[in-house]
Amino acid sequence: MSTPPQIEVAVGVVRRADGRVLLAQRPSGKVMAGYWEFPGGKIEPGESPWDALARELHEELSIDIRTAQPWLTRTFHYPHAVARLQLFRVTEWLGEPHGREDQQLSWQDPHRIDIVPLLPANHDIMDALRLPSLYAITQAGILGVDVFMERLQAALQNGVRLVQVREKDMDAASLRRFTENVIGLCHAHEARVLVNSDVGLAIDTGADGVHLQTAQFMTRNSPPVTGMLWAASCHNREELLQAVRLGAEFAVLSPVLPTQSHPGAPVLGWEGFAAACRHLPMPVYALGGMKIDLLQTAIGHNAHGIAMLSGIW
Repeated sequence: MSTPPQIEVAVGVVRRADGRVLLAQRPSGKVMAGYWEFPGGKIEPGESPWDALARELHEELSIDIRTAQPWLTRTFHYPHAVARLQLFRVTEWLGEPHGREDQQLSWQDPHRIDIVPLLPANHDIMDALRLPSLYAITQAGILGVDVFMERLQAALQNGVRLVQVREKDMDAASLRRFTENVIGLCHAHEARVLVNSDVGLAIDTGADGVHLQTAQFMTRNSPPVTGMLWAASCHNREELLQAVRLGAEFAVLSPVLPTQSHPGAPVLGWEGFAAACRHLPMPVYALGGMKIDLLQTAIGHNAHGIAMLSGIW
């Protein structure tokens, strides 16, 4: 049996301000005709991925991209080829997209896809798109529980949709009550909650997942958690690659910038962060010294978004 050829593909996740992404239906005559996919195409020899994306989106959709940031790199095995997809998030373009190859187009909410079938490679990409750009980490130990819950309510009303419960100084009973209250409030706003380190607490309280520390997954040969969302705390590329091997949905990489809690500690810096995250199939959040106004800087350095402790509250 012959080995399917490997092809390099530039893919554009064209996203409007309302969060909807553009999908195109493969026209008749093409392999897997009728399936919906993100627009893009093969990278030609000597062509950069960005140039290939610009060419393909102009040829397919009649748009000219202005802002496109590298995001994920995923490999998918089809019967006819092994496709290495280099994905870009396209947020600014000129022109109104229309199918120049007689393909149907549809703007879709990643949380409520109502067209089928999707090209198989795109299901995991949709899962990644459902992760918001902000990952909020609780600080009830500093603010006090009552004040924190008020600020959590305000943050949820302002769009926060992913929260990690991380309260290392709470006793077990208080932490359980606090976690249940956070989950109840977050779920009322369709936000997801991960519990730091404690898988049992996450299961017992009905959390959406667990956020594991490095020591909890680095020496494992199989996924540390099944049946729920899990994320990984990482500090270098080796740890990120281990999280990828074990199937983490996303990771947090730190510290990117200096923090008040660890003055003088070594930091990655933006270039170090970008190098560690390059060509990963898994979304990565930047942590350490983050502020809201650094979000676009983070995205420009291969981050999915930013994780915040104090700044978000």
